[in-house]
Amino acid sequence: MKSLNLTVIQNSLGQVGSTVLVILAASAAVEFVLYVLLKVILKNKYALPIMLLAPAAVGLLMLVVYPILYEFRLAFSNMSLRHFKNPSFSLALGWNNIRLIFTEPVLKQVMFFPLLLRTILWTAIQVSFHVSLGLGLAILLNRPMKLRGFYRTILVIPWAIPQVIAALTWRGEFHYEYGFINIMLGRIGLSAIQWKTSPFWNFVAMNITNIWLGVPFMMVILLGGLQSISREYYEAAEIDGASPWDSFKRITLPMLRPVMAPAVILGTIWTFNNFNIPFFINENELETSDILVTALFRSAFQYNRYGFAAAFAFVIFLVLFIFAVLYMRTTGGLKGVYEK
Repeated sequence: MKSLNLTVIQNSLGQVGSTVLVILAASAAVEFVLYVLLKVILKNKYALPIMLLAPAAVGLLMLVVYPILYEFRLAFSNMSLRHFKNPSFSLALGWNNIRLIFTEPVLKQVMFFPLLLRTILWTAIQVSFHVSLGLGLAILLNRPMKLRGFYRTILVIPWAIPQVIAALTWRGEFHYEYGFINIMLGRIGLSAIQWKTSPFWNFVAMNITNIWLGVPFMMVILLGGLQSISREYYEAAEIDGASPWDSFKRITLPMLRPVMAPAVILGTIWTFNNFNIPFFINENELETSDILVTALFRSAFQYNRYGFAAAFAFVIFLVLFIFAVLYMRTTGGLKGVYEK
């Protein structure tokens, strides 16, 4: 058995090593061709920047652009486990995939729009807590205090832990009999909570976990924005008799807008597409706790509806794109502080 495992590990390392060698050889070949073409033949003065950017550009084409184009093509197919080797491609099939998203259950029972509303609720709760708690902690840490660096380090730990490890740890804490939370509830005379089987409490558990994980990121971003605001504004406001709330409303928030708006957009997109926490906390695969991305995963890799899942992915992208455009237009969040 040990020899078999050792052989498997050696074969895996050999495959990884050969892949790395192929990538290095391909990169060297691309650099050599560009050098000969741009530097030797064309005498282009931008030869060096182009050569430095070329490997990254090729990598993006292979790892980002090609998969997106392939998925777009897959959305116009009937590819599934039944039609895996010889799928059909047509506009009619693409339209049918889109129609199925809105007219039939995305999973076994849940339809698209209840799933969308739950995802919006999940995102709204998370972003609200991330921004409000992150801003509060950032304001506290922006004040002079002893051991400020130590407090920052402690508060950043949840963000530094790999998300999968944190999710699995929290899932253990939500165990009905042995979880720390239910044990503490029992110690104070309260009944244990069915965190994993109750639809409501499973959704609450997801939110608790992701709030704990997401607040430090927003805190770090907003703390950087606060430190960029000159103290002279607050001193002038204090001389004019402004209260702390007036200073916060008329100085802090407007000056933080160029930092906060992109952070909110990123936080919304990341939370909307957050797969790890809803998937791992929802250990019993309750459809009442699924959001759009976990439903997408189950459609593709549990129900093997590949064409349907590809169309589903583009619908999710369209929802996020519309939100980002509307948010930037209504808030003017990407404008500078002094722009009207």
